Amino acid sequence: MKPPVILILCTGNSCRSHLAEGILQAALGDKYRVESAGSKPAGYVHPLGIKAMAEIGIDISDHRSKHLDEFLNDQVETVITVCGNADQACPVFPGQLNRHHWGFDDPAHATGSEDEQMAVFRRVRDEIRRVFEAYAAGLLDAAKRANA
Repeated sequence: MKPPVILILCTGNSCRSHLAEGILQAALGDKYRVESAGSKPAGYVHPLGIKAMAEIGIDISDHRSKHLDEFLNDQVETVITVCGNADQACPVFPGQLNRHHWGFDDPAHATGSEDEQMAVFRRVRDEIRRVFEAYAAGLLDAAKRANA
């Protein structure tokens, strides 16, 4: 049986959704398939996002920016939007059971020196980490209770 799909959406799919995808996949392991996509993909994953994730031991360097249409034929169980624009543009996926919206600042808009930008990436990464690790813990606890 295929693992349930959790799709994380953001407009550009260059940063926040990739941070969340990496963190959630690491927390859930192979019990779920976590993907990210965007309604208007930027076409790249932000290098400072990759760097911020490497700092916590999660490698997202092989991620790519994808359009949400790539997942319209998948059995997406849960959709999570991490920016307001994606929340408004989010379609309903076949088989979708859950939908959540947790908005975060876009670190790709950070200005200043690379150190100043990295401070913003770290802050957003850590905010995303708190929310998504708590969500993962809840999912894993519910699965344990269902299988007990």
